[in-house]
Amino acid sequence: MQTFDTPNESYQTQPSIIGRHRWLKWLAILGVWAVLGLIYAGPIYLEVRAEGMGHSAWRVLSWGVLSWCVWAPLTPAIVWLARRYSFVGAAWKRSLAVHIPAFMIISALHSAAATCITLAIQPFDKMGDSPTDFWPRFLSRMKGAFGSDLLVYAVVVGVCYAIDYYRKYREREFLASQLEAQLAQAQLDSLRMQLHPHFLFNTLNGIVGLVRDNKNQAAVSMLVGLSDLLRHALEHSSQQEVELREELNFIKLYLDIQQMRFSDRLQIEIDVDSDTLKALVPNLILQPLTENALRHGIGRSVASGLVGISAHKKENGSLRLTVFDNGVGLSKNWQLKSSGGIGLANTAARLQQLYGEGHRLDVRNREGGGVEVLIEIPFHVT
Repeated sequence: MQTFDTPNESYQTQPSIIGRHRWLKWLAILGVWAVLGLIYAGPIYLEVRAEGMGHSAWRVLSWGVLSWCVWAPLTPAIVWLARRYSFVGAAWKRSLAVHIPAFMIISALHSAAATCITLAIQPFDKMGDSPTDFWPRFLSRMKGAFGSDLLVYAVVVGVCYAIDYYRKYREREFLASQLEAQLAQAQLDSLRMQLHPHFLFNTLNGIVGLVRDNKNQAAVSMLVGLSDLLRHALEHSSQQEVELREELNFIKLYLDIQQMRFSDRLQIEIDVDSDTLKALVPNLILQPLTENALRHGIGRSVASGLVGISAHKKENGSLRLTVFDNGVGLSKNWQLKSSGGIGLANTAARLQQLYGEGHRLDVRNREGGGVEVLIEIPFHVT
């Protein structure tokens, strides 16, 4: 029974939320007109007081506020007309033919209400020689307020269009950001999926090499290791970022396979600070860099070689990852853009998509020989 409590509660509270928003909207409309009423009536009261007239402040101010608040219930009708019969586009003439009589009716309603308020409150006491009957004051008020009512009507229509245009602008901006995010996600997925067959084919080529050299037991062990490696990769295949410890577990499985391939020729050095293990890093970020280190640090030499991985948190709040080898190093004219390697190119593209200008990628010769790839990304956790 408890499984139905949460949906029912959300269903029941939804109308109350909508109702609360509706009341807030009405209060906002009423508040705007009340403020305009105070702005209108305030100078009038100060003027009559400066002339020595003893009119009551609360009468003058309440008369101004209530007269302007009459526009509050009329505002939704004006807004509906503005949206239903828009002045934008080729049908503006037909819309004008609707708005003119609509304005006359709304102006008459406002004048009638304002006349009743004036007669009830009598802000200026007996109002001198002004007529106290409804119809004379109503006709006089409607004639005198025609221009101001027209201005108010036009302002409400203009504000309505401005709000609608702003809302549409924000919607287009939101949709554009969504499309941009989806495009970036698709590009990241494409780059990540290129890496899966890349290291898989290279590993299978290593197994084929062992079989050709009649190292069948090593080939079998390598296939078992590849199975564990693929299982681990599939478990996190949908994630763009994983914790560093998961990435290290994956790379250790990969290095175990390579250890079978290179035997005693491969030396591995891993130096990772314990406080970086929960930091999020791009999924499969270390594998292509480690593969390059193996290829260039050991693959070109008959002697043993070193491949190292380190991770440290910098004082500026970034995470520094380094993959290095002690191989022959880079040529003088080497450039990342023209390297032609899938691993480095995908690494650079993924870092740009994930972190923009908030990352650093540097490939350089290492002191003492070899190459090091340095990555700096924002340090963040789940």
